[in-house]
Amino acid sequence: MLLIIGVTALIIWRFGNATPSSPLSPSPPPYGKFPKPNDPFQFLPCTSETLPPALEDPNPEKTWAAKFDPDPGHWSWGNATTNSASEHDEYQGRGIYLCGYLDVPLDYTNASDGRIVRLAVNKFQVSGLAKVNEDGGGRGRKSERTIVLNPGGPGGSGTSYLWRGAEGVTERFSGGVFDVLGWDPRGVNASLPSMACFPADADRDRYSLLSNQAHDESTSPLAQLRVADAINNATFAACKEIHGDLPRFLGTAFVARDLEQIRIALGEPELTGYLVSYGTGIGQTYANMFPNSVGRIILDGTEYVRDHRLLGGFGWTALDNGTDAWHDGFLSECIAAGPEHCALAKPLNPSSKNVTLEDLQNRIFTLLDSLIANPLPAYTTHSGPSLITYSTLVSALYGAMYSALTWPSLALALSEFEKQNTTLMARMLDRAEWEYDPTLPCPATRRKPHTDELTALVICADSHDAPLPPFTPKDAQTDPDGLRWWTSLWKNMTAQSWIAGDSRFYNVFPCRHYTSTFGAAVGAYRGDLNHTLAHPVLLVAETYDPATPLRNGRRLLAEMGENARLVVHHGYGHSSRDTSACTERILREFVLEGVVPEGRETECWADGKPYRYGEGEGEVVLGESGGGLDPSAEALRVWREEMAELRGVQPGLFR
Repeated sequence: MLLIIGVTALIIWRFGNATPSSPLSPSPPPYGKFPKPNDPFQFLPCTSETLPPALEDPNPEKTWAAKFDPDPGHWSWGNATTNSASEHDEYQGRGIYLCGYLDVPLDYTNASDGRIVRLAVNKFQVSGLAKVNEDGGGRGRKSERTIVLNPGGPGGSGTSYLWRGAEGVTERFSGGVFDVLGWDPRGVNASLPSMACFPADADRDRYSLLSNQAHDESTSPLAQLRVADAINNATFAACKEIHGDLPRFLGTAFVARDLEQIRIALGEPELTGYLVSYGTGIGQTYANMFPNSVGRIILDGTEYVRDHRLLGGFGWTALDNGTDAWHDGFLSECIAAGPEHCALAKPLNPSSKNVTLEDLQNRIFTLLDSLIANPLPAYTTHSGPSLITYSTLVSALYGAMYSALTWPSLALALSEFEKQNTTLMARMLDRAEWEYDPTLPCPATRRKPHTDELTALVICADSHDAPLPPFTPKDAQTDPDGLRWWTSLWKNMTAQSWIAGDSRFYNVFPCRHYTSTFGAAVGAYRGDLNHTLAHPVLLVAETYDPATPLRNGRRLLAEMGENARLVVHHGYGHSSRDTSACTERILREFVLEGVVPEGRETECWADGKPYRYGEGEGEVVLGESGGGLDPSAEALRVWREEMAELRGVQPGLFR
């Protein structure tokens, strides 16, 4: 699965026009000083400077307190509510973004190890702030519950997720009543230590085409794996050189322990949370390690965490849904929507009859097969000469299955591509492949690289003690390095799912070198998932989720019994992106009131259909030139927005 949108970049984006506080700033500060006494997170109003102090800082609390900017005009406030501001307080009616950190043990199993992890923690406080010596009428106070977020991954940044969606999350689940908190799990993004093993993103980029070639494109799969294996080996060796034994402490069970420390620091008797994708694995582990701390927890896009204890289980247990989403979703819904909504539904020959599903599938497979032997040249102003390969296109197709909002854009690009017009497709693929962006200005200090290596390190830590494949004396002669077994696994995975097999395989292949490089992971949870919980959790599993099949939710429900309820969400995309008023009602009632459905399973259907979302509401029909919009430019805009969102929550999905 799964590039992370760094919190640093997001903060720079939000505060790019901020100016340093003036020495003549008003004193005392109108909202008082921060951090407030006895605040475990030491929250400050967020500015471009509020990143956690370095681990080697001898006095981090003093360094952190000095980052407080007393000028409210430099802080990040929420959107204003209608007619909320007053002549005395322009920020009345606005929530406030607060930035902080929390120190936790690196190794919970060894009290003599004094090393720590410094978790980056951000919160959106819906009540905003009250001015000093004024009756705020409840303003500036923590809410009764705090919705804790994790977007998935492994490696998804909760602080980035908070910046993008906190106001929508609190409105969605609580009608704007509850605060929202996001944190970067250990090793991720702004948390320290940050698990990057390349000096810069450009260094990682140069290996991406070598290490992620699709099986069907490879003339010698075994030779291809030897190259990828060497790169993985070198990467893990670099991780050890830079970070020592830290990768041993990144597993999901330690992340769950960190989450419990966050709950304690919040001062709430039970955890309220919205955990997505891999975050559901954190949630399952947390619930069974800390059953008495479970409050109103939603697990959306449900994994079955037992799978992750198996060799390669993170990859081979979730393949068929990717193919089903492609066939029943992208293609079938295109035909159903018709040529006025989906460019691929137009016949290649204007005199031909209507396009059938079989016709369309054959057209796309013909196009893909042609790229295996003949990659097509292209040009973009962003990167100059460009090449469209089978591997890069299949990777993008799989990524698009995570969000049906991308499908009209992708359909238009494929339609143009069929006509040998490569420009739009090249522009869409261009930024999906590379993390380094040469168009951005060089910062005064070197830009922090992404923490992509964290994804594999967590997957491998969680399966570190999995039984290895059988290895006979004969194998020692014919397969001395053990790669033939992995070659067979790769072939089987891509045979089961041409669209998902390559991506999922490359998520687990690095684990060949985990224990030989780092040794055994520490603190892995190997217990059952059926502990009696203080409150049942709410599972959401989607029929066409390309990463977490519905059967995952049903398997987990079968094990958890009365400790869970399942919403079967009939829709497309990863997690409940395909909005359903039925699902939304259940989730809000659960978070606001603790109400769970009576039945073990409740079925809900998405409100709209792909290619026709917003129909009748002035939606843009890609492929048409009405409304003064360039359809290619609009397709590119939508594609980039959705891909940026997906990269933020699914690092490792794109390579």
